[in-house]
Amino acid sequence: MTTEPAAPTDPAIAALTFDEAFAELRTAVAELEAGGLSLEDTIARTERAVALQRHCERLLGEAELRVKQLISRPGGGLESRDIAAEDATEA
Repeated sequence: MTTEPAAPTDPAIAALTFDEAFAELRTAVAELEAGGLSLEDTIARTERAVALQRHCERLLGEAELRVKQLISRPGGGLESRDIAAEDATEA
């Protein structure tokens, strides 16, 4: 059973673009891999990294839906239709 990632509860994370969130996630992972953090700092950094990862997954899911909603137009052009994630249909 797969569940959709929840929207981030931290407004600061929710305001990040994909590129900003991904860059911060990479930094957090590097810091965690390097070690040397206190237990409390490790837990806090891990929690933030998980929230960033979920935010990135949500943004990627939304981008995928937008790409799937590109509609072929007469003459070979493309038309994009904005839809809400809950209104999307799988192609």
